Amino acid sequence: MRVVVAGATGLIGSETVARLRDHGVEVVPVSRRHGVDVITGNGLDEALRGAEVVVDVTDAPVRTEEAAQQFFSTATANLLASAASAGVEHHVVLSMAGADRLRSGYFRAKLLQEDQVRHSPIPHSIVRAALSFESVDAMALADTHQDGFHVAPALVRPVATADIAAAVAHVAVGLPLFGTLDVVGPEEYRLDDLAVKVLAARRDTRIVVIDEHAGLFGDEFEERALLHIAHTPFSKWLAQR
Repeated sequence: MRVVVAGATGLIGSETVARLRDHGVEVVPVSRRHGVDVITGNGLDEALRGAEVVVDVTDAPVRTEEAAQQFFSTATANLLASAASAGVEHHVVLSMAGADRLRSGYFRAKLLQEDQVRHSPIPHSIVRAALSFESVDAMALADTHQDGFHVAPALVRPVATADIAAAVAHVAVGLPLFGTLDVVGPEEYRLDDLAVKVLAARRDTRIVVIDEHAGLFGDEFEERALLHIAHTPFSKWLAQR
């Protein structure tokens, strides 16, 4: 099996390449570092020649809604066109948990990317990953508030980047899902509590400021916005039977 990984030099991309090689497949890494540009399309046709699977783990360099939409729409269109020309049999794309519910900002951009993939004739799989531990760490480093690290009190089930990559690789070597797979962590946290733990591990003396208006990828969140909580308990389901 020949698998092309777009975004291969990013944090998740490099892990995905490693996990795919663990599966024993031939991996073709794609990035500007490898002379391939998903935005201009330069080098894509050559990179995808002979590929059976394309894995898209690219990410927008700027995560505002407009910039992310422009990046994902262009990159996805180019990847799908080259994949169709190459006779690719499976297109795998990494998305965000909550993309189907939080229809604004970066999440809307990811949902529109999902729709492009769904409407393509190429069999597809969509992997929706929860917020990663590494993302929380990056948020802490990037925060510029003078009075502390501002975090929304949102509930999350964070996941390690290595686990996201393992799930993407597993899906890539299997049959197309023609749907989505959610990858979430085993434990539930409030984002501000998680931030306290991250700062403590870094020996960062800043305080965590609970801020309901603190955004994540340009969005504001209610407490349970990032969790999809079903409302039917087993006892009710059983009684209805």
